[in-house]
Amino acid sequence: MSILAIDAGTTGVTALVVDAEGAIVARGYQEFAQHFPRPGWVEHVPEEIWQATLEACRVALRGIDRTDLVGIGITNQRETVVLWDRETLGSPRRAIVWQDRRTASLCTEMAAHEERVRELTGLRLDPYFSATKLAWIAEHEPHTWALVASGRYAVGTVDSYLIARMTRGTWHVTDASNACRTLLFDLELGAWSEELCDLFGVPTDALPELVPNWGTAMVTEPRAFLDLRLPIAGMAGDQQAALFGQACFEVGEAKCTYGTGSFILVNTGATPERSDAGLLSTAAWRSPDGELSYALEGSIFVTGAAVQWLRDGLQIVGSAAESEAIAATVTSSDGVVFVPALTGLGAPHWDPDARGTILGLTRGTTRAHLVRATLEAIAFEVRDVMATLPMPPGPLKVDGGAAANDLLCQLQADQLGVPVSRPRFVETTGLGAAFLAGLGAGVWSSFDEIRDTWALAATFEPDPAVRAQADADYARWSRAVERAKAWA
Repeated sequence: MSILAIDAGTTGVTALVVDAEGAIVARGYQEFAQHFPRPGWVEHVPEEIWQATLEACRVALRGIDRTDLVGIGITNQRETVVLWDRETLGSPRRAIVWQDRRTASLCTEMAAHEERVRELTGLRLDPYFSATKLAWIAEHEPHTWALVASGRYAVGTVDSYLIARMTRGTWHVTDASNACRTLLFDLELGAWSEELCDLFGVPTDALPELVPNWGTAMVTEPRAFLDLRLPIAGMAGDQQAALFGQACFEVGEAKCTYGTGSFILVNTGATPERSDAGLLSTAAWRSPDGELSYALEGSIFVTGAAVQWLRDGLQIVGSAAESEAIAATVTSSDGVVFVPALTGLGAPHWDPDARGTILGLTRGTTRAHLVRATLEAIAFEVRDVMATLPMPPGPLKVDGGAAANDLLCQLQADQLGVPVSRPRFVETTGLGAAFLAGLGAGVWSSFDEIRDTWALAATFEPDPAVRAQADADYARWSRAVERAKAWA
């Protein structure tokens, strides 16, 4: 038995085939375009996400015995909002991406509601989340919004859109891990909030039905999805899926995913724990019997995207993988500090007006210093978040593409002063979707069975000899962050 897992990320879609031992036996990947119509705006074309999904799955399924597949798991970039026609499944506008900052002024205007929004949702009133994006569409595109209000257009996150496409419009659903990122979800009740929908002007009828994270009854339509008729047996937002994929099932277990951004999640169990230090309270997953599990999250907007910017924007590295070798040619950044606030700052600073800042340049600065400063910035940003946790940081499980970078993992261990553990498979976002679907489809019967599939690949121990220098470097980083704030 095996599972097809679809990881619809911010820059591309990855498809994995995962067997009953938890091993990734096949993969496919397809990038899609990023659109930046104005400074601070980020958009995707929904049809391009769908086509990338189809192509990634085609590649992963080459040479695979399809009769061995028993289910599909889906994980996705969260907070991004998609509109589509319920009849044609076409989208009337581009998706507004989680990184988009166009609603910063709207959040400022709504500041009087901040405390109540945080009380109900566990989130901040920030452009990051979905509801302000929908309010922006309602204000600036009234003809489009009229069709939302009339019921012709559906509203959802990327998981909802993909499931609609895979089932030819039969299902309009999402789960708690995505719903809780919209500013429209009552975290403790585990349901859409009429109060919040009224506040942001979003009709509840346009929103998806809420379903458990595994064991649902949705089935793909073969004519729409690669001739496959399979249950969509598991689903979760990308960071909660990674928490699940890292087998962080016990209270206090934590993971950090290095992707486009970086996200630290700590399992807090059956009770939503609140933070006054810039962390978010979030739903982790909901079982078929309705039991909700929660997490604390630190959301960092730009980490891997900073390396992508070095590649595509500055063109000083040929690939993201090349960054480790280039950075290793120097023993330090030689005083260069890069604050990659390219879309503002997330946790724990929460400043949408911060902007990317490079300090400490001299005539002796080379591209190697800047590349190393970029990797150091990722480690610093994670330390910023870990320092706000209500419990002492323990060993940190890491995953995502940049977790394959040994230099980054060592820098991270040195900054945190705790071991960093890297699993056999760093694609734990997709793996988590596979585990959820496997629970739903009967591949695994318990969390313990899933935990048994987790395997350690490497541990990076902090070097006591560099502790003083690590703290000095972090202090310099903290000064640079203050200079990057409130720039726009």
